[in-house]
Amino acid sequence: MGRIHNSIMTQDMKFDPFNIPWEPEAKIQRPKVVRSVLETENQAAFELHSKVPRYIHFSSNATNKWGHPRSYRVQIVSFAGDYLPEESPVEKAMGWARYKLSVTKRKDEEGESSSIYNQNDPWNPTVTFSDFINNEDIQNQDLVAWITVGFLHIPHSEDLPNTATTGNAVGFFLRPYNYFDIDPSVNSPDGVFFHSKQNYESCESNPIACLPETASCAPKMPPFTYKGFKNLVNL
Repeated sequence: MGRIHNSIMTQDMKFDPFNIPWEPEAKIQRPKVVRSVLETENQAAFELHSKVPRYIHFSSNATNKWGHPRSYRVQIVSFAGDYLPEESPVEKAMGWARYKLSVTKRKDEEGESSSIYNQNDPWNPTVTFSDFINNEDIQNQDLVAWITVGFLHIPHSEDLPNTATTGNAVGFFLRPYNYFDIDPSVNSPDGVFFHSKQNYESCESNPIACLPETASCAPKMPPFTYKGFKNLVNL
């Protein structure tokens, strides 16, 4: 099987001045979708404080039935924030943190953005990520997305006895964008709908109720019961 070739497409909004037909001297700002294809690695390297297009996706030459390129969107939901100033003599040892997102042409010798040995000699790191970005062509190539995520957490009293998860999550989404012809979840086999007057234990109303009988790999779980904390707490 050969490698998949993709290009990086971006989409964002811009505003064009537009004369109102019934008021020639008045103008409005009309929003417009702007699409572009990034040509080189340098164009696809978005530094920490640079503006990132709202839509960035890996686009293939194949199309869905609507004629749109099948692609996957990279949606970043958290950023690491400032790390080290570039003038620091050890900054290049963690140069990957300079970028929110960067896309490079895939190379076997560029397998990792850093190395455990960088900490031994950060002044002369074993792997220097900034060297990966050297303005190579990224159109219709086998591409790699390098994504940096993180957040700053300053401890506070509400961290006791445990730190809440809400608001402290990091990560990114890899979302299909025109990859499928329709929403694939409509074909999900575990979707069940029944009225309150129907018996949810009936296989006719709820096929999931009979799943252990039809699937040999499904475990048979005992019915869930709850009797409160009376047996656990002595009052």
